[in-house]
Amino acid sequence: MKDIYSYQSDWMIYAMSWSVRKDQPFRLGIGSFIEEYCNKIEIIQLNENKDQLEKVASFEHPYPPTKIQFHPSASTNNPDLIATSGDYLRLWQINNQQGNNNQQVSKRFTFNIDNNNSEYCAPLTSFDWCEMDPNIIGTCSIDTTCTIWDIPTGKAKTQLIAHDKEVYDIAFANKLSIGNNIFCTVGADGSLRMFDLRSLEHSTILYETNDLSPLLRLNWNKQDPNLLATIAMDNSKIIILDIRVPSLPLLELSSHHLPVNGVCWAPHSSCHLCSVSDDCQALIWDISNKRTTNTSNAGNNNNNATAVGTTIDPILEYHAGYEINQVSWSNLQVDWVAIGFHHTLQVLKV
Repeated sequence: MKDIYSYQSDWMIYAMSWSVRKDQPFRLGIGSFIEEYCNKIEIIQLNENKDQLEKVASFEHPYPPTKIQFHPSASTNNPDLIATSGDYLRLWQINNQQGNNNQQVSKRFTFNIDNNNSEYCAPLTSFDWCEMDPNIIGTCSIDTTCTIWDIPTGKAKTQLIAHDKEVYDIAFANKLSIGNNIFCTVGADGSLRMFDLRSLEHSTILYETNDLSPLLRLNWNKQDPNLLATIAMDNSKIIILDIRVPSLPLLELSSHHLPVNGVCWAPHSSCHLCSVSDDCQALIWDISNKRTTNTSNAGNNNNNATAVGTTIDPILEYHAGYEINQVSWSNLQVDWVAIGFHHTLQVLKV
C-alpha cells in the first residue's frame, strides 16, 4: 500500500466521513460545496487490485451537505446507511450490487418536525449519530435549537432551545462510563454546553470564549470521555477541555498560523488528535506529556488559563496545496487520516 492516496472530485469538497462498517473497509463519503440547490455526494472506496481510490456511488443532494455520517456501528448486521444534513436530516440506504464494485444509493427517509409541510425550514448546521444508541441522531440548527430524533419511528423525541444564538455543532458522549444520554453543543454565543437527555431543563456551561466569539466545532475524545476539543471562529488555536474542570482550558494548541477548520481525536488513543487549517497544514498532536500536569494544576491557578499549551509542538506536519476544510480519522484503519481541500480528498498514513 501507498502512504498517500488521492482522489480528485469535480467540485469543492466540504463534508466528509469514514465508513466504520467491517465489510466495507477503506470507504469514505464526500459532499460538494456548490452554491446552488443541486449538490452531490460521492462514496469513495479503495480498489485494492488497482491500489487507488475510486468512486463507487454518486447521488444528488439538495443544497451543500453540512455533514455526512455513516451508521456508527461496525456490525454487518445493521443496514448500510448514511445520514446527511442540510435543509433537513436525511437517511440514505446503500445497496451493494452483486458482482461489481458499484453501490446504489436510495433515499430512505427525510426527518421533518413540521408536519404541516411549511415552505420554511431552519437549515441544519451539523448532527451526530449516537454510537452508544444508534437509534437516535441529534441535530443542531441556526434557529438555536437541537432536536433528538428517533430513527425507527422517524419522529422527534425532543426539541430544545440549546443556545442564545445559532447552534453550530453537537456531539454525543461515546463511552458507557458517561452514558448515551449525555451530549454537548457549541454555538454562536461562544459557549460549549453539556446536556443530559434525562433532565433537559438544565445545561452545564463547560466553556465560554473570552470575547464570546462563536465556537464552530467540537469533538469528543474516543478513549477518555472527560476530554473534548473545540475550535472558535477565525481562530488559530485548538482548545482542549476537561469536563471535570469547567471554564478553564486544559490546553491550548497554537501552532497553526491561520484559522482552524477541523479537529478530530484518534480512535485508538486518548492523547493524539489531528487538526487542519486555512494555513494548508494538517498537524498531529500528542498531549500525553502535558495532560497530567495541567489537570492537577487546573483547579489551583486560574492565571494559567491563557498560557497553557503554548509550549506544545505537533509531532507530525503535512502541507497540502490549499486550505484544508475537513479532517476525519478512520475508526477501522486507525493508521489513516483523511483530509479534504479544494477538489481533493487525500488519505494519509500516520
